[in-house]
Amino acid sequence: MANNCTLFLDKQHYCTVIYAVKQTVSSLELIGSLFVIFIIWLFKTYKYFHQRLILALSVAALCGSISFMLTGVPQERGPLCELQAWLITYFVLALLFWVCCITFNIWRALRGDRAKRLEKLYHFVSWGVPVIFASAPFSENVYGPAGPWCWVAGDVEKSAIWRFATYYIPLFICIIGLFVAYIYIFVTHRRQVQRWEGIHRMNNAADVEQRRVLMNHINSLMAYPFIYLVLSLAPFIHRVYNAVYSDPSFVLILLHVISIPLTGLINAIAFGVNKETLNRLNWADMKVAFQQHFPSWNQGMDRSMGEHQLGEPTQCTEFPGRSNTRSNTIK
Repeated sequence: MANNCTLFLDKQHYCTVIYAVKQTVSSLELIGSLFVIFIIWLFKTYKYFHQRLILALSVAALCGSISFMLTGVPQERGPLCELQAWLITYFVLALLFWVCCITFNIWRALRGDRAKRLEKLYHFVSWGVPVIFASAPFSENVYGPAGPWCWVAGDVEKSAIWRFATYYIPLFICIIGLFVAYIYIFVTHRRQVQRWEGIHRMNNAADVEQRRVLMNHINSLMAYPFIYLVLSLAPFIHRVYNAVYSDPSFVLILLHVISIPLTGLINAIAFGVNKETLNRLNWADMKVAFQQHFPSWNQGMDRSMGEHQLGEPTQCTEFPGRSNTRSNTIK
């Protein structure tokens, strides 16, 4: 692979480094996304709207990680290269639109609106609109080798226009919207927390619980837009550099290769350290959850090992000072 590197003719080993980093980070994103999907499936939290938003985000990141690993560095033109280019464009945009939907959902929640009725619209926008952007480059056959992976090829006419039209203009618009929305969300969230803490004793238990649920809902989602904003900076700078200079930058390519696939991994870390998730990540709760998915397996284990029947309380499923996990799940 390093012997035919056209990106860096005098430093062939750069392509080997880029390929190794790309495959490693993409694999970590794959593992992280699978972790989030598995935990949501295991504990059946997909029944709750905000968890379904995280699930959709993780599915987009999972599919994106697979698409990044399809070709080597450098790539060869052909059907596989064009397939990778389409998949990357589609799933990167799907991830972006899901981040926007999550941000919009937080904004509506802070205003007291119930955004659950917009779930079908979220899916239509996030899965449907990227098809248009990803398919448009086929009209002029501009997909091809583009550095670390296949995308809009740098050696085609109007490559910069196609790159910005199919991704960076939507990204730039969304980033501006996300930045403004995030400032509003952060300020409003802090004010509401302070105000609700101040009047906590003046409200009945039902009002306090409703507000706690809303805050948990918002807290569980706030990290994802911020993660995307931070990790989008290096790729954006790299493509601006490509539009101005013809010589490739090894440092910018490396940062690009690290940043884009890293989204799914950082999302998984944010999901894993969330209090709602941490409370469930113990053998006792996970075992019970598995048994609920596979009751026949559980009955066989009970007969062979003499364990408690599914649904019976055990000493290891509850801990002093910790409330029941199900009661803490947010709709």
